Amino acid sequence: MNLKFDVVIIGGGAAGIFCAIEASRRGRKVLVIERNSQVGRKIIISGGGRCNFTNIHTTADNFISSNPHFCKSALARYTPEDFVRLVRKHKIDYYEKKLGQLFCRESSRQIVEMLLSECERARVDIRTSCSVSKIERGDEFCLDTTVGPISCQNLVIAAGGLSFPKVGATGFGYGVASQFGLKLEPTRPALVPLIFEQTRSTGKLAGISVDSVVSTESASFRENILFTHRGLSGPAILQISNYWNRNEAVSIDLMPEKMTAELSEQQIQSRQKLATFLTQFIPARLAESLVPDELASTAMNKIPHKEITNILADMKDWKVKFRDTEGYDKAEVTVGGVSTDELSSQTMESKKVPGLFFIGEVVDVTGWLGGYNFQWAWSSGYAAGQAV
Repeated sequence: MNLKFDVVIIGGGAAGIFCAIEASRRGRKVLVIERNSQVGRKIIISGGGRCNFTNIHTTADNFISSNPHFCKSALARYTPEDFVRLVRKHKIDYYEKKLGQLFCRESSRQIVEMLLSECERARVDIRTSCSVSKIERGDEFCLDTTVGPISCQNLVIAAGGLSFPKVGATGFGYGVASQFGLKLEPTRPALVPLIFEQTRSTGKLAGISVDSVVSTESASFRENILFTHRGLSGPAILQISNYWNRNEAVSIDLMPEKMTAELSEQQIQSRQKLATFLTQFIPARLAESLVPDELASTAMNKIPHKEITNILADMKDWKVKFRDTEGYDKAEVTVGGVSTDELSSQTMESKKVPGLFFIGEVVDVTGWLGGYNFQWAWSSGYAAGQAV
């Protein structure tokens, strides 16, 4: 038996479910297909189990895309304030952690339950543990699925990117785009820890966290960095990973509150060891690793002024080279995807294939760390939901 719908959405994540709610509210007969046994798995594990569901400071400047203007229309039509109103309507307690980041006070499952409640109210049909093996297009879209053939007027691809394969991420959406002749921007892991070029002696620093300013030629972020056994993680590193290019050194200011001249003049006559002095600003293990061995036991007043100045300058501009990222297993999102040149910024519909839509992470729009990617999911899902 061929099941017929006005709209079929492939992908039961944040963008797909939200699109389904909006389309159903407009009277469309909607089906969501999810290959996992439950919808919203990435929502559940996000934000340490509390889901950083939006950022109140969201603007287009918080996103990376080949077309930095593409996301403006969708973000303007469905804002963080709009989603917060929905959260309040469902009486979900939330708080601002920092920098505009809103989290559930109890559990990320509350966001999934809220979405499912809205789906039930709008009469959205959801089929889990269902996968699609073939898509064809004639007068309408025809899908071969594990629950039988399905046809629809509008097909929405909300299958996500390649990050977090453990929760079912695949390249399905990119395959659909290629099948219908849509251009793809190169993909890579994003919001991901980085691996040092040389890792032999850095494992002893694992677990150290330092407030830092991390910069590349095109971007700069101030938050904590975290030393791992293989490299660096922490919010500032995850942010800069979106902008990092291989063979490009990353600059890290380990003492963002202090000026080099101020530090060197302040203690130039001190009898303290240099590493001991530096523990006022950075953890002892890190200070010891940054002071040359031949100066480790030397009092500061015995070290030439210029040498101290150079050491402190290096800490203000620590050049670090990385050989790779930790890959899609550790990446929160995927940079690249379906080219924005192929889509309407107002509706997310393909310019080449009427009735075919792409939303969420599968599109070449990637947000910073801090709730921006969820806001893109809600906004792009809303845009398509109003158009299908």
